[in-house]
Amino acid sequence: MADLTTTYLGMQLKNPLVASASPLSEDLGNIRKMEDAGVAALVFHSLFEEQINLESHELDRFLGAGTESFPESLTYLPELNWYNRGPDGYLEHLYRVKRAVQIPVIASLNGASTGGWTKYARKMEQAGADALELNIYFVAANPDMTSNEVERTYCELVREVTSSVRIPVAVKIGPYFTALANVAGHLDRVGAKALVLFNRFYQPDFDLEKLEVVPRLTLSSSYELLLRLHWVAILYDHVEADLAVTGGVHTAEDVLKAMMAGARVAMMTSALLKYGVEHIERVLGDLGRWMEEHEYESIRQMQGSMSMSSVANPSAYERANYMRVLSDYAWRMPGVGMG
Repeated sequence: MADLTTTYLGMQLKNPLVASASPLSEDLGNIRKMEDAGVAALVFHSLFEEQINLESHELDRFLGAGTESFPESLTYLPELNWYNRGPDGYLEHLYRVKRAVQIPVIASLNGASTGGWTKYARKMEQAGADALELNIYFVAANPDMTSNEVERTYCELVREVTSSVRIPVAVKIGPYFTALANVAGHLDRVGAKALVLFNRFYQPDFDLEKLEVVPRLTLSSSYELLLRLHWVAILYDHVEADLAVTGGVHTAEDVLKAMMAGARVAMMTSALLKYGVEHIERVLGDLGRWMEEHEYESIRQMQGSMSMSSVANPSAYERANYMRVLSDYAWRMPGVGMG
């Protein structure tokens, strides 16, 4: 039988499949089902910066200010008191979950600015979290903010949090940097023990009838994996931090590709929301069968085998691949040559 074990954030995991942050972890029953199905670790649902800065009643009061003049202001931010029960409820739930399951539980902080986070990072550690995922969700909408300032904010935030706790800290970021490899190196040096690629930025949509800007959530597809594979393959062997793929992991093939690119773990959410927790068993079964059919003895054997530093033609990850894709595309007029 193939050895599926891997290591992530200093933890020995029974396989590379990790359940990433989602509403599923708000319910202990779901977490137990995921553990029974074989998931190796769990990233807890996020505690948001806004919840830390404003307790639920303060946030409601803040949202209600000025609504007599601008009623639509009530919809600028959600009433977060329904989501994961606020900071204290989050910590209590984390404490109970850690005592109910055997798999590692990684707490999640979601935000974009320094200050205030270290207190809750320490509280998550005290509640029993095995590690912490710092999910930095930041939209640089201020035209006066430079790219250097954005990157410095990221590094200051990571340095502040990593220096405040003893548990390892993973950093989840988006792909929208001018020099992503350089940013990854800086995050590595300021204390990130893992880089999670990539955060999915949820884009607002327009309601043409109501003329409103509305939130729109679309679950991922395996196509989104390609961007993650590209950058994990480039960063492999260039940072000491572990690499994790999140976004677009739906099948055993997706997990295998993530491992070959150089990831230690592949994180899954959309597939679980779409197909149910039992999908974990199918993916792990397919993963083991593929490895045996292709004579892979272990996950470790394949990790990084398709990375930029390992393949015969590393230019495939750079501009040469862009030109090849365009030159190889054969366009046909719709309907021509079809039976």
